[in-house]
Amino acid sequence: MNSSRISIGELADGPVIGGGDLFAHGAAVTNPVAVVDLDGPVRDRDQVVRAASRASASDIILVGLTHRPVDDVLDPLVTALDVTYSPRADHPAVVPADDVDGVAASFLQAVGRCPNASLVAAQVVRAAEPLDPIPAIDVESLAYSTLQGGREFGRWLHHRRAENRPLPPAVTDPVLIDRIDDTLHITLNRPERRNAYGTALRDALVDALQIAITDDSVERVVLDGAGPSFCAGGDLDEFGHTPDATTAHLIRTRGGAGRLVAALADRIEVRLHGHCVGAGIEIPAFAGRVIAGPDTRLRLPEVTMGLIPGAGGTVSVPRRIGRWRALYLFVTGAEIGAAQALSWGLIDEIAN
Repeated sequence: MNSSRISIGELADGPVIGGGDLFAHGAAVTNPVAVVDLDGPVRDRDQVVRAASRASASDIILVGLTHRPVDDVLDPLVTALDVTYSPRADHPAVVPADDVDGVAASFLQAVGRCPNASLVAAQVVRAAEPLDPIPAIDVESLAYSTLQGGREFGRWLHHRRAENRPLPPAVTDPVLIDRIDDTLHITLNRPERRNAYGTALRDALVDALQIAITDDSVERVVLDGAGPSFCAGGDLDEFGHTPDATTAHLIRTRGGAGRLVAALADRIEVRLHGHCVGAGIEIPAFAGRVIAGPDTRLRLPEVTMGLIPGAGGTVSVPRRIGRWRALYLFVTGAEIGAAQALSWGLIDEIAN
């Protein structure tokens, strides 16, 4: 994979970024990302505004890099870029890093490993940003279905199936429900699989949430998980077993839990602990209140598998922390703890 480094002036007044240079022989993506040097000289604010306009229309991922705090002059450009690395987190579009160059290099390497999924992730978070949650979830799912037919996910699935792992066994009571007065308590109940978001658990969770959707006397919903982790994400042993991509899209959008949690946001509290992976943070992020235990670890690994978050994460996570930091988490699959999640707004409180 190739990546270029350009100045603010080159972005503002140079040739079109991406376009015909994006593909190599056989339609392989070869130039999916460029670094914009934000430490160079700036002629005037008009130059920054022109660069921001060009960045907003870019065909590739644009990564800002600066060793200084982002000032007001650079604000339009940093906002237009896909993500920016700086030593200080004084701007919502900035991912803070002590080693700016090293962390940015890790992001570029991650893009290089799955360029198609990385590009689609960047496109989806931009496209979904102005939409209401339900159509934004539809956009995410359509992109997810597209990537399911791609080489990157195919490679991941091939290696997974080579392990000859059986489908998960049937389970009774994958979700527990308890109602006391006006409070509905829902507990994910597959601790032996760290509450993986498989078919049985998903359908049972949707049924439980529907109780609150249809019954206005439920004034409060509390969602938590049994065992050592709240939810380890999608059940990987079920991946690739949906009858076809269209059915999978309809199930994700019309049979998933994310849109129900979004509809119940004002009434629902989610309590996280342990590992919260993929759907294990994507669905909770729709809730009006998210409380995490001190041991909580959060990660979104789907892009590293050749996909994008598929349980609503490209919608819920950016609405809490901004599309810039969300894309950083998506592309790198980086794990963050409760303290960082709280400082970014991905959770609302840390409590035992």
